[in-house]
Amino acid sequence: MHRSAIANFPRQFLRQYPSIQAPIVNRVAKPCDVFINHRGIDTKRTVVTLLYDHLFRRNLHPFLDNKNMKPGDKLFDNINSAIRKCKVGVTVFSPRYCESYFCLHELALIMESKKKVIPIFCDIKPSELRVLNDGKCPTEDIRRFRWALEEAKYTVGLTFDSMKGNWSEVVTSASDIIIETLVEIESEKQMQRHKSTPILRA
Repeated sequence: MHRSAIANFPRQFLRQYPSIQAPIVNRVAKPCDVFINHRGIDTKRTVVTLLYDHLFRRNLHPFLDNKNMKPGDKLFDNINSAIRKCKVGVTVFSPRYCESYFCLHELALIMESKKKVIPIFCDIKPSELRVLNDGKCPTEDIRRFRWALEEAKYTVGLTFDSMKGNWSEVVTSASDIIIETLVEIESEKQMQRHKSTPILRA
């Protein structure tokens, strides 16, 4: 989609998302558009929070664990539900990403749910990502994680070097791609609904 189209279409597309003035606790009630999968120790205070805030200001409904969950929530139940209901998964890969069972579990579920995935490779190359078997994870989990990681590694995404790059630029680029992807998904749904609508003959 041409950049000028991206600039104009969201105004129409985003009308379905009314401005949200309610406190954070109310954000959970709405199904998320975008699930942000990341390793908090590497990226939560930088690109991830910036991306969440940028999307939220554009009246989208991104999911980020520390923004959408509150004390007492069931961790896996809420995260798994958010992934299954989201339209797009953004996976922020970072140097310590593959050390996290939670990150790999989320990635596997995103892939198994056949969500559109937008990878961001932050301070790491795709070829450097690998699942290590330390003997603590069940064999089936290791298989799922390796499969999902291979799928993500060969998906076109954004690359970012935090020592040289500009945080604002990568967040803006990612947001544009996310909105373009959401528009495409919505267009496909409308086409499917149109095809399935019976034609009434006089």
